[in-house]
Amino acid sequence: MKTKILITFFILGLLIHTNISIAQTNEKFMADFLLGDELNTENVIANYVRFNFSDLWTKTKNYRIVGIIGADYQRIKIKLTSIKKNSSVNPNAYFVSGKSMVNGIINDFQGSIKLDKIKKIKKLHFGVDDEYLNKGIKSEGILIAEYEFKENKHQKHSGIFKGQLYSKWYLNSNNQIKYDDIQSFADGYMNNAFIGIWKEYSTTKGKICNWADFRVPKINQDFDIGVGEFSPSEKYYDKGWENYQKAWLNEDSEAKKEEYKEWWK
Repeated sequence: MKTKILITFFILGLLIHTNISIAQTNEKFMADFLLGDELNTENVIANYVRFNFSDLWTKTKNYRIVGIIGADYQRIKIKLTSIKKNSSVNPNAYFVSGKSMVNGIINDFQGSIKLDKIKKIKKLHFGVDDEYLNKGIKSEGILIAEYEFKENKHQKHSGIFKGQLYSKWYLNSNNQIKYDDIQSFADGYMNNAFIGIWKEYSTTKGKICNWADFRVPKINQDFDIGVGEFSPSEKYYDKGWENYQKAWLNEDSEAKKEEYKEWWK
């Protein structure tokens, strides 16, 4: 009996420790993502669902979208090629088509992004020297959505991407939702953070798979050693990151040509 009680307490302790660790990790991610902004607690999705957010996810040049797959942080490239709002049936949902590439293997995928929460920031930010102060910005905030992208089952090493998406936006004077790059000058700036897993169709075990604009979200500190901008550690060069380092940190012209390639076409 004593042994069973001890085992029960041990398991409970592990669960509590795990939950605390996850909560702390989530808090750190949100703090990094928001760059000091504070959010209102109210979910105002009902007030914003009529707007079209699809332009947020195709704004950034693909060579500035960086991501990892697997515990060894293998480089993955993601391109969303088409996004359409499902206005007629579910205005919270968007139909998505795109492509992924890992180790030169390119797969097509289709799926959806479904808005879950929209929260406004408490205090508007206006950029360096308040350059956006008189631009008529009405509100700023983040959206949190669920995404699921299914790769073509007939293609090599295909599976499903699934997780949560975090995007920063602002509403302008013309009632248009715009990509919030007002603080893009700041160290650690990122947007459109996709955080989740990829699971191959032939297995039940998922792999971590995170990507975003300009930085990789929710990763170990030894991977991204950059301060002002993303800089993968030499430890991970053999996982597809050496050319990135040469292109953007060493200003290698040939490496840049490789980064600029529109591999999805």
